[in-house]
Amino acid sequence: MKIEPESPVYHERLTSPRTLVLFLGLALLFGLLFAWRLSTAGIDTLGVILLCFAVIFLFYVLNYHSLEIVISPQSLKLKFGIFRWTEGLDNIACCQIDELPWLLKYGGAGIHFMTVNQRYRASYNFLEYPRVVIALKRKRGLVCDLSFSTRQPEQVIQTLCGINGSK
Repeated sequence: MKIEPESPVYHERLTSPRTLVLFLGLALLFGLLFAWRLSTAGIDTLGVILLCFAVIFLFYVLNYHSLEIVISPQSLKLKFGIFRWTEGLDNIACCQIDELPWLLKYGGAGIHFMTVNQRYRASYNFLEYPRVVIALKRKRGLVCDLSFSTRQPEQVIQTLCGINGSK
């Protein structure tokens, strides 16, 4: 069987009801606080700030609904709402299960940028799933490593390492 160059060899879509409920709750909380502030004090700076937080968390509800992972013979593609990351497999130095300190691991869902072991990292994640981290051979801007949540970290690692021969 011949695999077409862009045919996916691995595909996964993650959703997180817990994250959705968290972001929806925060959007409603800030929306209600804005409505209360509007009715008691009219439009003021605090009211605008509360409205901004409500809109931001509403965006999170809509954008961070699902994370899609697609691995083809040429690339790894991550899609989190309107945000996408495509990495050529030839730029992957190694991949492994991501072990983070508690605060970094549970510091939030969505897309985050952080420094781990003095390497700048982009992370596409949901809190309740394990993560895989890949080290890049060539940095993308400041990013040296890319991590993402998956239900099947061992299979993702095996797929990535099997295609490009990395560790």
